[in-house]
Amino acid sequence: MTNVPSLFGLYVHWPFCVSKCPYCDFNSHVTNHVDHDRWCQALLRELDYYAALTPGRVLGSIFFGGGTPSLMAPRTVEAVLERAAAHWTWAEDIELTLEANPGAIDCERFQAFRHAGINRVSLGVQSLVPESLGFLERRHGVREALEAIETAARLFPRFSFDLIYARPGQTPAQWEAELSQALDLATGGHISLYQLTIEQGTRFQQDVARGAFTLPEDDLALDLWAVTHALTADRGMPYYEVSNHAVPGQESRHNLLYWLGGEYVGIGPGAHGRICVDGTFHATRQHRAPDVWLKTVLRDGHATRQKEPLTSRARAEENVMMGLRLRRGIDPDAFRLACHGFDVSDLLDGPMLALLRAEGLVADGWPLRVTDRGMPVLNAIIGALVQSS
Repeated sequence: MTNVPSLFGLYVHWPFCVSKCPYCDFNSHVTNHVDHDRWCQALLRELDYYAALTPGRVLGSIFFGGGTPSLMAPRTVEAVLERAAAHWTWAEDIELTLEANPGAIDCERFQAFRHAGINRVSLGVQSLVPESLGFLERRHGVREALEAIETAARLFPRFSFDLIYARPGQTPAQWEAELSQALDLATGGHISLYQLTIEQGTRFQQDVARGAFTLPEDDLALDLWAVTHALTADRGMPYYEVSNHAVPGQESRHNLLYWLGGEYVGIGPGAHGRICVDGTFHATRQHRAPDVWLKTVLRDGHATRQKEPLTSRARAEENVMMGLRLRRGIDPDAFRLACHGFDVSDLLDGPMLALLRAEGLVADGWPLRVTDRGMPVLNAIIGALVQSS
């Protein structure tokens, strides 16, 4: 059992893309035709279902992710926003984000999304180097990326964009030059910087297995992280989460909701959620296959594949693993309040914590915080530190 958290958001998954990127393991699909009216109807029906389970909340953020949500009909986005406003009270400063690819949007379409109510966009730029865009098989070029950034800056109160680094053959000097250019463009005060990782089931996994390319060695990856950390800090956009950087006050509120253990509804194919029903937190997951999801929602009103109660300990463990991603770390008093009396120290391997502190990978004292030195090996630290039940 747990209290309903004050943070509440809505995630909307649009699963369709123009093409599948070779590094992507998200629930994304390529199709020649989408019946936008039926998809709009289905999203609204699933939204209605989950709104009935979560009455009385104050909605702080809505995030349209994918896939490529900028391929949605703007009227569908507007309809979802209107229905969400009918179900929940909106925070005065509600954040309404839509992900967009530079190659799948133009100025007119940006304007339509702004008119629909979107007040923040997140652009999948991924690189400002032509050869790297080719390697990543992005459908846009550098010129389209720059035009999309300029248009986003002009039309939206807030915007962000992503880059992928630690690419094959990339040197620290090359990355420093590219990142410096990107920070000049990041006038929205937020940028996400991800090291290239090889995910299971992706085309890149097959390429690496057959020796088509290799990722940078660990020492080089650490050098690239050091460049990232130093340059963003120098430019006033330090990391607040392991891969996300912002001018203070421009952090992604929706993503912070995840990392701070908030409550959120997830609708659309494969969407995950964390909702509190009758005092108990539940993990929800929707059917992944778009056609199955669509038919099920139109028949039953929702396509929930999983609605699993979370024990207090399971939720507390999840909050530790998410909270350690944040530079601020985990405040023990706030953690105890959010996790129904659990002490964060009860979930940790004590001897391992002492060792990690002695190695300078975890900060001494409280809050519980991974150091700058430890962030590049965050996943290993979490795996070693958290005692799962």
